[in-house]
Amino acid sequence: MRLNSFKYLVKQGFTGIWFNRVNSFASLCVMTISLLMVGISVLLSLNITKMIGSIESRNEVMVVITEGVPENNITLLGEQLADTPNVSEVSFKSRDDALAELLADMSEDEQSLFQYFSHNPLPDCYMIRVSDITELSRTVSQIERLEFVEMVKSPDDFARILIGVRNVSAILFSAATVSLIIVCFVIISNSTRASVYARRREISIMRYVGASKSFIEIPFFVEGMVIGLTSAAIAFGLTWFAYTEVYTMFSTDVNMLSIFGLSALIPFDTIALRVGIAYAVFGVILSALGTVISTRKHLNA
Repeated sequence: MRLNSFKYLVKQGFTGIWFNRVNSFASLCVMTISLLMVGISVLLSLNITKMIGSIESRNEVMVVITEGVPENNITLLGEQLADTPNVSEVSFKSRDDALAELLADMSEDEQSLFQYFSHNPLPDCYMIRVSDITELSRTVSQIERLEFVEMVKSPDDFARILIGVRNVSAILFSAATVSLIIVCFVIISNSTRASVYARRREISIMRYVGASKSFIEIPFFVEGMVIGLTSAAIAFGLTWFAYTEVYTMFSTDVNMLSIFGLSALIPFDTIALRVGIAYAVFGVILSALGTVISTRKHLNA
C-alpha cells in the first residue's frame, strides 16, 4: 500500500469519528466504563494482596530455649535460626523482658500474684518471622530439630486461614478481571457493529468499485484505536482522581487501616505509569480488535 493511500485511510478514520459522532461517543463511554471496571478490579486486588502480606509479616513464631542453656549456646542458637531458610527476622527476648511486658498489661491485683514466685517462671526465647507463610510448617519442623530448643509455638491455624483467604481472593479477582475483559470485548464489538451498519451504504460502494477488505477495514481500525486511546486517557484520569481521594481518606494522621493491623494503600504515584500503560494497551487492543472483527463479519456477510 502506498504512503498516500495510507494517509488517506487514516484521515478517513478520523473523519468517520466525526461523521458518526453519536456512535463514536457511545463507544467511547462504553469503553471508558469498561476500562474503569477492569482497572478498579485490578487495583483492589493489588491492595488486598498487599494488606494480606502485611498481616503475614506480623506473624511471630516463639522459639522457647531449654532451661539452663549457657549464654554462648544461646548466641549460637540465634545464629542457627538466622541461617534457617524462610526466616526473615530473629530477635532475642529474655525472661526479664518477657515478664516486664506481661506485668505491663496486668492490673495491680494480678501483678501481686507474682510475689509468690521465688524466681521468674518465664523462659528465654527467640521471636522469629518467616518470609513465606505457606512454608511455616516446614520451617517450624526444621527449628524443632535444632539443639537447645525446648518447644516452638507458631500460629498454624491463623496461617492456614490467611493462606486460604489469599488463594480465594486471587482466584476471585482473576476470574472477575477475565470476565470484565470478555464483557468489554463483546460490548465494544456490538457498538462497532452498529457503527458499521450505519455506514453500510458507503462500504457497499467501496466494495463495488473493487476496494480490498484491508482498504475498507483500516479506517475502522483507526477509529477503534483513537477511541481506545481516548477512553484510556479518560479512565486513567478518573482512576487517578478517585484513587487519590480514597488514599487520602485512609492516610490521615491516624491511619484508619493501621487500627485493624493492615498496611497502608499503595501510593498511586508508584503505580501510575504501569496503570497508564495498561489502560492504553488494553484500550487500543480491545477497541481496535473489536472494530476489525465486527467489520469483517459485515464484509463476509
